[in-house]
Amino acid sequence: MHTPWVHWLALLALCAAYLQGGLQKAMDFGAAVSEMRQFGLAPAAPFALATIALELGASALILTGYHRWLGALLLASFTLAATFLSNRFWAMPSPQRARATNTFFEHLGLVGGLVLVAWHDLHLTATWAPAP
Repeated sequence: MHTPWVHWLALLALCAAYLQGGLQKAMDFGAAVSEMRQFGLAPAAPFALATIALELGASALILTGYHRWLGALLLASFTLAATFLSNRFWAMPSPQRARATNTFFEHLGLVGGLVLVAWHDLHLTATWAPAP
């Protein structure tokens, strides 16, 4: 059974954290800049702007289907980098380690889902491309 709305809702769920994060950062840019500083990213304001643009822009690509593979790979790369930057569980003391470890591997799962979206989109494009 072909149910495009289920497919789109699944993509929306996959992008939900990025949409929420991008909108929250845009509405409280000062907090977004502080978050960049917390992770040692400088200059913080351009990093915050780039993060907002990436989270919202790549999500839009995924949800509209326009270069969906690109949006998915951008979010996968961003998530992988952010995960290694912010969830360094191996360097944390025991009380914090368990939560950070769980978050680290949840984010790896998200990266896997995004790579799967990109692979699927590229496979469909290659399968349905007209012959030269």
